[in-house]
Amino acid sequence: MNDRPDAGELLRAVERFLEADVVPALDGVRRFHARVAANVVAIVARELETQEAHLRSEWEGLTRLLGDAPALPETLSDQRAGLVQRNEELVRRIRAGEADQGPWREAVLSHLERVVAQKLEVSHPPRQR
Repeated sequence: MNDRPDAGELLRAVERFLEADVVPALDGVRRFHARVAANVVAIVARELETQEAHLRSEWEGLTRLLGDAPALPETLSDQRAGLVQRNEELVRRIRAGEADQGPWREAVLSHLERVVAQKLEVSHPPRQR
């Protein structure tokens, strides 16, 4: 484990530098590219800040939907790989028509709304002041 500043703090510092010093000093396409770079840095920072909670939330939602209870893997790469497999099972069930009606359909829709909202929370840049 590294000492401070951690990765998130470093990214936020780069974001602030780009927004406060670089973007205002540029014009035209260079200004646009600097703003895009600042947004990319902010997205990566938000992903680092939220990834554990979002992965856990998606895992738990899939556990409820799929009716199984595998333990959340310890490493992020194993969690991501496990989520791909579990989502493939969800897709298989949806394609088989299991979510066409009834309470399971409502549970699937609720889960998908929650997951998409979390993804947008990471990727959507904050409103400019």
